Amino acid sequence: MIHLGVFFGSNTVEHEISVITAIQAIEHLKKLPNYKIVPVYVSKSGDTYTGDALFDMDNFKNLEKLKTQLTPITLVKGNQVVQLLEIPFKALKNPVIDEIHVAFPIFHGSFGEDGTFQGLFELLDIPYVGCDVLSAATTMDKIASKLIMKECGIPVVDYYWLNANEWIEDPMQHMLAIEKQFTYPVIVKPANTGSSIGVSVAHNRDELESAINLVRKFSNRILIEYMVQNIMEVNISVLGDSEHAEVSLIERPITAAEFLTFKDKYESNSKTEGMSSAKREIPAILPDGMKESIEAIALKAFKVLDCSGVSRLDFIIDQSTGTVYLNELNTIPGSLSFYLWEPTGIPYPELLERLIGLAHSKHRRKKRLIFSNNTNILSGVDLKGIKK
Repeated sequence: MIHLGVFFGSNTVEHEISVITAIQAIEHLKKLPNYKIVPVYVSKSGDTYTGDALFDMDNFKNLEKLKTQLTPITLVKGNQVVQLLEIPFKALKNPVIDEIHVAFPIFHGSFGEDGTFQGLFELLDIPYVGCDVLSAATTMDKIASKLIMKECGIPVVDYYWLNANEWIEDPMQHMLAIEKQFTYPVIVKPANTGSSIGVSVAHNRDELESAINLVRKFSNRILIEYMVQNIMEVNISVLGDSEHAEVSLIERPITAAEFLTFKDKYESNSKTEGMSSAKREIPAILPDGMKESIEAIALKAFKVLDCSGVSRLDFIIDQSTGTVYLNELNTIPGSLSFYLWEPTGIPYPELLERLIGLAHSKHRRKKRLIFSNNTNILSGVDLKGIKK
């Protein structure tokens, strides 16, 4: 029996979204044979828990009460497994309460989607689903990913970025630079949040100042983008790794707002289905040749950013010119993009099983690499000159 650790929650403004996606995925993971699901919940304060109460969505309505039903744990590297130890340790009691053979992180946002937990899994030497440290970190940061994509010839909308301290030191300098580069309206975003949190549209200088000050509450890195006026937003998912990747159908989210907001994604829809219940057109109706263009750009970006597992890529189309721009990549998107794969003949449980298989393949490839030198150079070094 393979023990599959499903990690979710964490200290992020997208905490609840992570819970929705994880509980939804767990219900389908239970359908897979030969797996024991071990839920690992990371609280908003960063504490780690496990317990059967995590399987029931209703328990999350009162997080403080929920924690009293759970066992606080810490993770320790074992022999090709990760052991879950109950804390605090108790005399004469074995602290090991379970073990994990494969990790399935289902985080949204900071302290989970951004490479932090991926780094932990690397140190624990355990296979894990999704991107590695570098690809998770770069795709999470909208500025870093745009810089890389632009360098590699992937079309992105024109942008301006700065750090929060630069804005504080001289806001007028940056205001003038932004207004020189763009005409209003512009979109202002935190560099490293998802679910459209902290994102707003500025139609004038006052709104721009307010939008940047809002972003500073969520991120130290600020992104300002040219706002396409006659816009169509479409999304596509890519599944695979550096050896092979394939694309899903393309969807067109339906919204009356200027951009797809947090409310469009979650608050206006089922509280237990998240993005999968949003209004959408699948497959998206596109002009001739645009489908193939989007697919090619998606595959190239997936490869350039060295992604693994499943990612959702969000595109912007300027309908006035027919220009296609890649807006951002979501390496662990809401609903794990299952609604884009089911119409292609890949049901949700099969998608999850493929992701686990990709985790094992990635781990095997990494184990073949050389990370240490068997020669101990310290054995032949004269250490007499070192001060004690």
